[in-house]
Amino acid sequence: MYAVIETGGKQYTVELGTELAVELLEVEPGQEIDLERVLLVGDGETTAVGQPVVADAAVSARVLRQERGEKTISFKYRPKARRRVKKGHRQELTVLKITEVRLGSKSAAAEAKEVAAQAEAERSKIASAAARQAAEDVALAEKLKAREKAAEEAASKKAAPAKPAAAAKPAPKAKAEKEAPAKPAPKAVAAAKPAAKAAPKAKAEKSADKAEAAPAKRPARTKKDE
Repeated sequence: MYAVIETGGKQYTVELGTELAVELLEVEPGQEIDLERVLLVGDGETTAVGQPVVADAAVSARVLRQERGEKTISFKYRPKARRRVKKGHRQELTVLKITEVRLGSKSAAAEAKEVAAQAEAERSKIASAAARQAAEDVALAEKLKAREKAAEEAASKKAAPAKPAAAAKPAPKAKAEKEAPAKPAPKAVAAAKPAAKAAPKAKAEKSADKAEAAPAKRPARTKKDE
């Protein structure tokens, strides 16, 4: 809804939430006031025009602050009379915020509250649906992750070959004994040395006996002997 109001000899078009600066009013900041001269009210479907004001119409406003407007310069002169007059002026203003526009049983503030409540309910509904969907997505992601992990474990078990049984390793001491050659006893080494020395003499005696036992070779027959 919107309305046309008159204050301070000027007319303003306002609606709910509008802030405007009007001529100075004898009010205090934070005070709620009613603007009585409502010339026109419209709600988008019907329009009520006052003669000069609309009956059963009211516009309420809250006083925000008192302030001064921008400085204006007034300059007057009379030609050929050497007369010059220059003045500055800053208008005292009251800043208002419209809190209600009412026509009969229709209230702009009540409609705004209803719309805000519906919007808040819709937002809460969307937020709850989003939270529920997020929880479902998290649960589904965890389920898929667990399924993938199980599939990877099964694949790794199938792909891994059977490991052969490890051969029994001999003890370190036994291995060292096997690799090192057996050392003969000192007495056996001493007895083996004279036997090795006597071996050449025995070989010489055997060769002499063979030479004696062998028969003398017959001389080759010649033509003269025949």
